[in-house]
Formats: sequence, C-alpha cells, structure tokens
Amino acid sequence: MHFAEFKTAGCTPEVFFLPFSGEKPKIRLLYCEIVLGMRQDIVETKQEKLEKLTTAFGTAYPEQCGRTHMTAQAIKCFDALLADGTVVTVAGRVKSLRMMGKIGFAHIEDGSGKVQIFLSEQTTGLDAIKLFADTIEIGDFVEATGKVFLTKKDEKTIDVAAWRVLGKSMRPIPTEHFGLQDEEERLRRRYLDLLSNPETRDIFMKKNRFWQTVRTFLSERGYLEVQTPVLEHIPGGAEAEPFITHHNALDQDFYLRISLELALKRLLVGGYERVFEIGRVFRNEGIDREHLQEFDHMEWYAAYMDMETGMQLVEDMYRAIVRSVAGESLTTEYEGQTIDWSKPFPRVDYFEELAKETGVDLSGEVSVDTLRAELEKRGIKYNKTAGKGRLIDTLYKKTVRQRLIQPCFLVGHPLEVSPLAKIDPKNPNRVLRFQPVACKSELGNGFAELNDPADQRRRFEEQMKLREAGDAEGMMLDEDFLEALEYGMPPACGFGMSERLFAMLLDKSVRETVTFPPMKTNKDA
Repeated sequence: MHFAEFKTAGCTPEVFFLPFSGEKPKIRLLYCEIVLGMRQDIVETKQEKLEKLTTAFGTAYPEQCGRTHMTAQAIKCFDALLADGTVVTVAGRVKSLRMMGKIGFAHIEDGSGKVQIFLSEQTTGLDAIKLFADTIEIGDFVEATGKVFLTKKDEKTIDVAAWRVLGKSMRPIPTEHFGLQDEEERLRRRYLDLLSNPETRDIFMKKNRFWQTVRTFLSERGYLEVQTPVLEHIPGGAEAEPFITHHNALDQDFYLRISLELALKRLLVGGYERVFEIGRVFRNEGIDREHLQEFDHMEWYAAYMDMETGMQLVEDMYRAIVRSVAGESLTTEYEGQTIDWSKPFPRVDYFEELAKETGVDLSGEVSVDTLRAELEKRGIKYNKTAGKGRLIDTLYKKTVRQRLIQPCFLVGHPLEVSPLAKIDPKNPNRVLRFQPVACKSELGNGFAELNDPADQRRRFEEQMKLREAGDAEGMMLDEDFLEALEYGMPPACGFGMSERLFAMLLDKSVRETVTFPPMKTNKDA
C-alpha cells in the first residue's frame, strides 16, 4: 500500500524498522494494512482458503470441539501420556508455523499455554498436510489429535494423526515482535493487545486476584456483600460531575452513580451492621494517569466501629492485596523506587504538612483570596469558580502530596474538603477522616461517618451554594438520604477504594489496567 493510500483511507501508518542481515534497516508501513484495514489481495487469498476449508470440513466454524487436554495439562502429564501411548486432542490458536513439504511444525496456544504439534506424511497423511499448508495461517484456530513424543531438541510435541479447523481468522494477526506499538491503538483494539502480549493478559489475571482478595478479606470478617442501584435520582457520596441518562419507562432523568456511599449507609439505617459492595461508578471528569470516567470501586461500612479500628483494618487489607498481586512480596515498584508495604503506615497531619510546605496555616482564618494568591504564586491552575475547600484541596495535591511516596495515612483533613465526615471533637475545623496515600496518590478514603442529620443538611446546603456558583462537582442535597438519617444511623466507620490502587501496584496508568477503557473512535482520534 502506497503512503498516499494510507492518507486516503484516513489511517495513521506506523513505521517498523526491520533489520536484515547484510542490508540497511528496511522501512515497512504495516500498521494500517494489518490492523486498520487489508489490501484486496489479502482479502481474496483468505477467502480462497476459507472456501477450501469449508469444502474439506463442511464448515470452518464448527460448533463442537473434541479437546481432551489443555496444552499445559498435556505438557504436565507428558511422561505418563508417553508411557501409555495415550491419544490426546488439543485445541488453540496457531501462533507459529513452519511447513516444509512433507512435514510441518506449528505451535498452538490455548488459555493455559502453548504446545508444539508435528505433521508428517507417515502419521498425518500427505493430503492432510497439504490442506494444512494451503489453508492454515497464524491466527487460525485448530484442533489436533495424536500421541505425544519428544523431538531431537527435547521439545514436548504432539504427533498429529488428525486435525481440523475450529475457526478461520479473516484478518492478519499482528506478530508478537512487530505487533501494535502505538498505545492508543493497543487500548482501542485491546483484543489484539491481549492476543499478542502475554504480559497484558497477565495484568487481568492479577486484577482478578486483586478483587477476589478484597472480597475474601471482607467476607471472612463478617461483611455482607450487597448490590445497590447504578441509576440514582440524586448522585452523592463524592464530589464529581455525574453522567445523566433518561429512563423511558418512568419518563425521568437519572444520574449514573458517582459513589456507593449513600446507598450503603441507608443499609446501616436498615439494620445491617457490616456491608460492602464492589461495583462500577461513573464520573464525568478528565482522563489522566489516575482518572477514568468509569471504573470499579469498593466501599465498606461497619456500624459501631471507630476510625482507629477502621485504619488498622485497611492497613491489614492492603497488605493482603499487595501479597496477592506481587506474589507474596510486600514490596512493589513505582517510577524506579521500591515501595515498602510491610511497615506500619505513619500518620501525616494535613494541617501541619500544608503549613510546612506552603506557609498556609489552616488552623487560623484563611481566605479564598489568600489561597488563590498562593496557587497563582506557584503557577498552579485552579477552577475560578472553586470554593475554599476545592482551593485547599488543589494546593495540597500539588504540594504536600507530591512528597508522599511510601505508604502513609493522611489524617486531620479540614472541614471544607469533607462534607460526609464527622467533625473532630477536639478541633471543629477538622474532621475524622483518613486516606491511605502512596506513590503521590490517594489510594482510598475513610471517615468516621457523619450520622447527625442536622449537621449533614448544613453540609449539603454549603455544597449546593458551591454548585450554584458554578462548581459542577459540588454535592447535591439529597432529601431522601437526610430522611433516612433522621430515622437514626449508628456510629460507623466507612472506607472506599478504587482500582487505582491496583494500577499503582503495577506502576501503570489506570486505563492500562482496564480491559476496554473508553477511547475516542478512530475518526475522532
């Protein structure tokens, strides 16, 4: 395909440098042809091969598979299978292929691993070898039946007596070495990234362990897993701009939830003492290394638990999570630094550290103008409509948080940034709130939960004033939740965390650890 054709097709070619012995590196424009589109001759060739397979087998996409062993199982039981002369059937995608006349080798891969298969005139038959050579390509799915043997190079192999196609690939598969290099395209076509990169597949195996560890940890401690609505009349529990949708049957607009908090607290009112939920939440905010619009989130709430007990629970839970993800280790890597999760998390006082870092003393009167001036002096961008709490939070995130690399608990937050936490009885300017912080990022959020309905109403009203002034992330006043609190909610500790923690443990951006992150389509990219 000529470069002009790439531009006509609206594609962005990617340049691959392929070094060849004795020659200068040759430049191949493969990306658009192989991934974003196909040349007509490739289409025609694949169609011809499909027709041959259909003639030979009746269909190139059969319903049933006769697999008797996963590839890893066949390799693990190799000695016993060899001794008994057992016939096995394996199935998977062709990952490599070397056909040499009357013999041929291929590797096929299933969900457990790869195994080599060998085709020969003596065992497979000349016609079956010829059909394989003429029709099968890297990327196709095949089933192979035969006995195992050991090659001269000591590779465990299946001597194929019979084979058949299970699924014909109608597009060329990017090779593992010269596969998708562009990050945007890897994420947009994640299935190709997964297909080509075992390391990517491993991310989501670890992510499964991550959430299973959380679920097991809480369930073993008496927490009841529940499910609460995704569609809400009033979004609450976090300061974030929501998505809006319309419910046709009820003919009402609903919001996609931004948090799990208020629904779970209603369950405490209803008599449950320990509850948790792992679910998807939606926030209509920007994309960066730590933020996505939809992500998996977990929150737990425990009646009659104080903040100190909650902090110890979180610390224990995080160590269990780190072990499950890091292979029993309690250290991870972040931007070249070793993060040690084994030590007790030290306490970092919000007021003290902000004063030390910026000179802004929140224990006294601090005006909005003072905060704006401090931000401007440091060249920190901020929302012009932001209230005092948002300005304080922005200043903290751009100064204090940048020094918090090793795991710690940020405590003693100012009242203005915590609409749902109890006021510290020792200092009315602070609240009983804690956040595990590491790798320059908040990795969770916990409160001694506010259960005074009159105080909660005042907090909501302050948030509504911010919304009216233009703060789209200010909380809305939720009369139904306030009514629930008026029936009485026990003292409680609550905590929430998202899959951001998992991303930080792997030293990756959040969207790299999501199977199919939201992306612009090609035409808009």
